[in-house]
Amino acid sequence: MIKTLIDKLLDKTVRTTLRRPRWGKREDVPATVHGIDPSLVDGRAIDVVHTLKRAGYEAYIVGGAVRDLLLGLRPKDFDVATNATPEQVKALFRRAFIIGRRFRIVHVVFGRGREHEVIEVSTFRAYLDPSQAEPVVGDERSKRALAGVALAVDASGRVLRDNVWGPIEQDAARRDFTINAMYYDPETQTVVDFHHGIRDARKRVIRMIGDPATRYREDPVRIIRAVRFEAKLSRLGFKLDAKTRAPMAAHLHLLGDVPPSRLFDEMLKLLQTGHAIASVEALRAHGLDRGIYPLLDVVVERADEPLVRAALLDTDRRVAEGKPVAPSFLLACVLWQDVRAAWQRRVQAGTPTFPALAEAVDEVFEARIGDVSGRGKLGADMREIWMMQPRFDKRTGQSPFTLVEAPRFRAGFDFLRLRAQVGEVEEELAHWWETFSQASEPVRRDMIEAVRLEQQRAQRAGKGTRSRRTRADDAPAQAAPATPAADAVPPAPDDAQASADAPARKRRRRRRKPSGGGQGDGAAPDTGAPDA
Repeated sequence: MIKTLIDKLLDKTVRTTLRRPRWGKREDVPATVHGIDPSLVDGRAIDVVHTLKRAGYEAYIVGGAVRDLLLGLRPKDFDVATNATPEQVKALFRRAFIIGRRFRIVHVVFGRGREHEVIEVSTFRAYLDPSQAEPVVGDERSKRALAGVALAVDASGRVLRDNVWGPIEQDAARRDFTINAMYYDPETQTVVDFHHGIRDARKRVIRMIGDPATRYREDPVRIIRAVRFEAKLSRLGFKLDAKTRAPMAAHLHLLGDVPPSRLFDEMLKLLQTGHAIASVEALRAHGLDRGIYPLLDVVVERADEPLVRAALLDTDRRVAEGKPVAPSFLLACVLWQDVRAAWQRRVQAGTPTFPALAEAVDEVFEARIGDVSGRGKLGADMREIWMMQPRFDKRTGQSPFTLVEAPRFRAGFDFLRLRAQVGEVEEELAHWWETFSQASEPVRRDMIEAVRLEQQRAQRAGKGTRSRRTRADDAPAQAAPATPAADAVPPAPDDAQASADAPARKRRRRRRKPSGGGQGDGAAPDTGAPDA
């Protein structure tokens, strides 16, 4: 009997706790108040909501898409939240895939190839009570410790596994910022708001739901997300709430426990979603310019350097124009000064150009990239962009035809274009390659021939200068043959071109007949140094 009484008292305490306003107060806001334009809503997201509701589940468009709709913007991505479990969601769609372990969600896929669209569907999550979670030593990748565990935290309170389902009001409380915790029903055109998200959106305030320090301990990546949202919405006048901003720097050290792969992905969201410059400025303004992720530290440190700033601006421009961007290109720009310095050291020590560059790239990958180097395509693309640069100096023979057909030529050329833009190489070189890449076959051959003739004229001018110097010498010096002084070596427009010029003439005579007068490829290896 005493046990029953204690259980009732405990139950009453729990119920009282649940009645506390931590969940917020639900407000169903009609279209006449929120003013969302239904034509801005993606039809595939509407289809997902309709399918779930026809099956008897609750379903809403949720998160940043609702925020953008309230602001009159067309969202790039649409997420859906529902009370259906991941398995129930998957069963309703022909092409649906459950992903993730830390948070299990479903990707519903429409279309194929590059034109495919993914609608992310998540299940309402229950309120997290850390005292009820399974304590785990390790991180999200601790498969053995987390096997079969639905809710787990580490010693600092960071959530490692969170797959406990609950009602919509608890799901809203689990979301990070008020402006991301609204739910839109496209059928009734009603916005469900628990935490005054509409009010904060109109006030242009980014405010954390709950106690910010506690929320940062639950997931330190929220620090990065706060900066990202402020940078993204800064052009609309949004600012972080003072209470949301205050604990950020003090909790920065907690990011040391987050897996590098997750931090790398968050870094890319900061830099590749159209507000890279604003993100760098926000990081500096909040004292977060160091300590988030080593590679991001380098980006922020070098953001004012001409090549890096040009790359950041170019990335923002491409996103604004709806063009694709690649992390390999931006990171290649950020780390180029490291590669270039290591390359020059090796060339000056006598290593040929391409082996020296390959060794320099390996050195920089080891020092700067770390775990990211294992991301296959990223590292391969960066290496190809860098290794392509000395090849742009060679504009005779078959080399230009081979280079312009390379799969990564466009990325390598864009890199060259930025180098020319900041004065690292001649603008004429970038202009020549841009014209060559778009020209017809006859025009390309004329361009190559013009370069060859220009190099020959430069060599003859150099020889003439040397002859005049010889005639100006006194008679005894002319009578005895001697090795020319170092400063009498004829100047060449490019060391790499000069090294390949002599053997190229023999190849040209050999290949004229089978190629119908075409020029040889001058395949002798480059030995020139990188640009000074």
